[in-house]
Amino acid sequence: MRGKSGFFQTFYYGWFIVFIGGLGVFFSGPGQTYSNSMFIDQYIHDFGWSRTEVSSLYSTATLIAGLTMMFVGRFIDKYGQRFMMVTVGTVFALACFFNSMVTNMFMLAIGFFLVRLLGQGTMSLIPNTLVAQWFVEKRGRAFSFMTMGSFISAMLFPVINAWLIQTWDWQTAWRFWGVMLLIIFVPFALFGVRNRPEQMGLEPDGMKTWADGAAETAADAALPEAEEDWTLKEAMRTWAFWGILISVGIPAMINTGITFHIISIFGTNDLSPGIAAMVLSLMAFAGMPMSLISGFITERIQTNYLLASVFVIEIIFLLMLLVTNSFLMAVLFGIVWGIANGLERIGMNVIWPDYFGRKYIGSINGVGMTMVVLGSSLGPLPFGAGFDIFHNYTPVLLVSLALPAAGLICAISARRPQKARLKTK
Repeated sequence: MRGKSGFFQTFYYGWFIVFIGGLGVFFSGPGQTYSNSMFIDQYIHDFGWSRTEVSSLYSTATLIAGLTMMFVGRFIDKYGQRFMMVTVGTVFALACFFNSMVTNMFMLAIGFFLVRLLGQGTMSLIPNTLVAQWFVEKRGRAFSFMTMGSFISAMLFPVINAWLIQTWDWQTAWRFWGVMLLIIFVPFALFGVRNRPEQMGLEPDGMKTWADGAAETAADAALPEAEEDWTLKEAMRTWAFWGILISVGIPAMINTGITFHIISIFGTNDLSPGIAAMVLSLMAFAGMPMSLISGFITERIQTNYLLASVFVIEIIFLLMLLVTNSFLMAVLFGIVWGIANGLERIGMNVIWPDYFGRKYIGSINGVGMTMVVLGSSLGPLPFGAGFDIFHNYTPVLLVSLALPAAGLICAISARRPQKARLKTK
């Protein structure tokens, strides 16, 4: 064990774990709305299905996938991130191949369910729980670097999908991502992932000091915890858990609703689909530096205050969307939207382990991811229904302002819980 220490004194393996985590959230892309949106018109054109039918299948499949995420979190705690990454990565690749063979609405429903469960849900959850195991004091910056994978994914997947579809067909696009998962992500997960630093004689944030001549093992090493470990049942007895849970669901609902209908929203203001696509890329581009900055911010201020700032910005960009009727306003909207996303992705990931520790993070974060997926499943419906009823998006955007207002209250009031106080109640 001591022979390894020379290498790890110069390079902490946790940063390689961050890279693999970033690779994981990048390859969650085939299950994300920004990727699936490129296939919707292809299904409608090739099979003659209505937009309402395809949208309903997508929302229903996402809803069902969200309800299963709590079980995924428990599996992570039980089997570990390495086993889950390899297994899910392999099955996710098979799901991509399945989607390339869709010929009817029943198959499409199954395909949507698989990629939403395995991609948007599980491939996002596992890296979040993995990086949380390797960092405590430097957790914010670690999540910042990992989250770069999700922004790069959001920028590249729509472009690559559009090129693959135009050059070949939508079936080829699905198969391409299935192959990429198998030859890039799965090998990295299999050979590179270690579930906890203790398995390598390390501790979170850096190298563990070994006594001369001692042959300690990771199982024997005593790790001084910088945070309390809460079980899911204990966490559920606190207001902080429920306040955070509400807070993570609201941005998912709003962001998915806008993303799913952005071409239509911009179209009502005489803005082209090209401008809508530009805004999606701009949002991801603007979110990257903000994500890096917010990771360091979480190491200096309480994370719930960072979440509160997200909701303030959400109110601003919803108001901006009401008057986005020019190219310049579209650019400004994309930048503000990206800033909100950069802050949100770090805050939502960091707050669970910060508040409730590392030991049961899979189960606890699994419930959080359930809320994220449920929120994203409900997002497109009110926007679509509002447009069908009023023939514009103004009423639903005005009503949507109540959501970040409620999230602001929940975030501010969701302070870090303490077990001592829980036991005295």
